[in-house]
Amino acid sequence: MRPPSELVRTSSARVACDGATDIPGGAALGHPRVWLQIDEHGYVDCGYCDRRFVLIGGPADGVDHSTLPDISEGASPQ
Repeated sequence: MRPPSELVRTSSARVACDGATDIPGGAALGHPRVWLQIDEHGYVDCGYCDRRFVLIGGPADGVDHSTLPDISEGASPQ
């Protein structure tokens, strides 16, 4: 396994991803906005851009993410 392309730590178990949060040019360069739910694993991956969202203080916070499987369940378009 390899580490996720980008790791985002968050204090919310429900997050939105549009793939363009930090890209100059904005949403035109991203993907459709999806809502992701972090479950008991403590992280979730965006199915579009592979950005991984990690719940701060959760079971996946502070671990080696190259050893964890992809979890993209819970993705729902807005």
